[in-house]
Amino acid sequence: MLAQWQAKYPKDDALAGKQNGEWKTYATQAYQEYVNQVSAGLLEMGYKPGDKIASVTGNRPEWNFVDFGMAQANFIHVPIYPTIGADDYAYILEHAEVKAVFVSNKSIYIKIKAAIEKLGASIAIISFNEVEGAIQWEEFLNNGKAHYSKWKPKIDKIKTHIQPDDLTSIIYTSGTTGTPKGVMLSHRNLVSNSISTSKAHQMGYAHRALSFLPLCHVYERMMNYHFQYKGISVYYTENLSSLSSDLKSVKPHIFNTVPRLLEKVYDGIIGKGKNLPYFKKVIFFWAVRLGLKFQLEKSFRPWYNFQLKIARKLVFSKWKEGLGGNDLVIVSGGAALQKRLEHIFWAAGLPVCEGYGLTETSPVIAVNHYEPCVCKFGTVGKVLEDVEVKINDEGEILCKGPNVMLGYYKNKQATDEVIDDEGWFHTGDIGDIDEDGFLQITDRKKEMFKTSGGKYISPQAIENKLKESFFIEQVMVIGENQKFASAIISPNFEFLHDWCSIHKIQYRDNKELIAQPQVYARFQKEITKYNQQLGEFEKIKRFRLVEDEWSPATGELSPTQKLKRIVVADKYEDLIAEIYQLPRKEKAGILSTLSVEGVKTGIRNGIKAIKDHI
Repeated sequence: MLAQWQAKYPKDDALAGKQNGEWKTYATQAYQEYVNQVSAGLLEMGYKPGDKIASVTGNRPEWNFVDFGMAQANFIHVPIYPTIGADDYAYILEHAEVKAVFVSNKSIYIKIKAAIEKLGASIAIISFNEVEGAIQWEEFLNNGKAHYSKWKPKIDKIKTHIQPDDLTSIIYTSGTTGTPKGVMLSHRNLVSNSISTSKAHQMGYAHRALSFLPLCHVYERMMNYHFQYKGISVYYTENLSSLSSDLKSVKPHIFNTVPRLLEKVYDGIIGKGKNLPYFKKVIFFWAVRLGLKFQLEKSFRPWYNFQLKIARKLVFSKWKEGLGGNDLVIVSGGAALQKRLEHIFWAAGLPVCEGYGLTETSPVIAVNHYEPCVCKFGTVGKVLEDVEVKINDEGEILCKGPNVMLGYYKNKQATDEVIDDEGWFHTGDIGDIDEDGFLQITDRKKEMFKTSGGKYISPQAIENKLKESFFIEQVMVIGENQKFASAIISPNFEFLHDWCSIHKIQYRDNKELIAQPQVYARFQKEITKYNQQLGEFEKIKRFRLVEDEWSPATGELSPTQKLKRIVVADKYEDLIAEIYQLPRKEKAGILSTLSVEGVKTGIRNGIKAIKDHI
């Protein structure tokens, strides 16, 4: 891939990142030189091809130098989220037999160092930023540069012997048991997905991408390769607080996002729109109502098209300006996208192309195309070329093709559970393919769910952790396609009654008991304690206590004491609606602003959600 970029797309800003608030660009030739220095540096440190090297860092050009430097020398890259819990760090480092870790800053260094000390392991830490105690990035690069001529023959030999189906990366993702599983991906997995998805648009050498979703996630990582395969320059945000200003300065032509960010942009725009002067507000909501009626079909609609042209001039042009001002394609993945957002953003001249996949499928299985326009609202697009999809008798989506993982690292049993004897990967998702060949996701077979930020949550693992508390008898974690996880809790009333007696809390019945401020505060203390053991996106942000004791007799539990999630969700529908402030009926006709500030407000609102969930 790098050789192709050098030959076909040489440029001064192949990659760019912020240093001290200013953009620093890297030319194509320099990119290759840094990659070579990383390969030689690791070999000089005594590591051997096949060794696992981890990275725990935010997005930056150096991530690519490390990633490609590992790949061409046949090291196995283990990218890890910077926001997971301490126990998960220790588990991954030990399970993957990691030999060295690249980190970005002091705070991550401290967490990784603590995990290494807990394991009693000898693992080198190399830091991009200057951090006392770590091997400094510049020192590491200079060592690789000084010894590159020594290692070049070996690197060249390794490269010629690497095969498409060789393992190149292990990405750990939480399973239904809560124990992270290492998804083994090959060169073919990642490259085939990059090439297939690149046909969804016609951008290339003259265009720029802005990257802010984490590169440790296979979604942004594969798209990072996708951009480079097409010769698109990639600019990495320094931190999420600079996202709004980075959009303005980079003026991207494409970026990847998750539905939660688009929802927050939407909410911010609406907030500004409601506060406009009367006449502007009338125009604003007229444009919104018009946008919500937008259709992709090329039917002859002269009057609608005439109105849309005016709306884009008066209202929607400001949205585009707030997102950089260029013609822009937005790629959405990680969770289900609201149909109303598809309609309104396309109407605004900001096409959103939704796709679908899993870490185990590298990740994309299907995606909507912008150019040529092969897209249908409410679907995740058509299945990629060379990828096969079928729906089994249970309605589950099965996938086969060059994108399907090699398996779970050191876990043949789990691999056999999801990949059958014929090579079909069982996604755990329920869906169908419509008459036009578009894939629709209708339900989830497995209990694991995603937040609107695209993060998988294993509810059973969190529930089991919470039930360690003496105060909690039963609990159901919720949050499918919402911005955070919450919990419905049935207390251990016997224990709680005793606690209330000690603290002289008066109540007539359980309903009055759970409404006591002191009781709520005590449960909050329990939640806070267990949240410290969870990853950032797993933390319980809100909870509600219920007066009922769950049992098989009352229907919340099965005869074997398993939680009946659908029953509990139906029983406490109003409570769940209250937690997430869900409307009874989706209201039509809202969105947008006549001011660029509306878009900026939405972006700012989205930053916190991105931090929490990405």
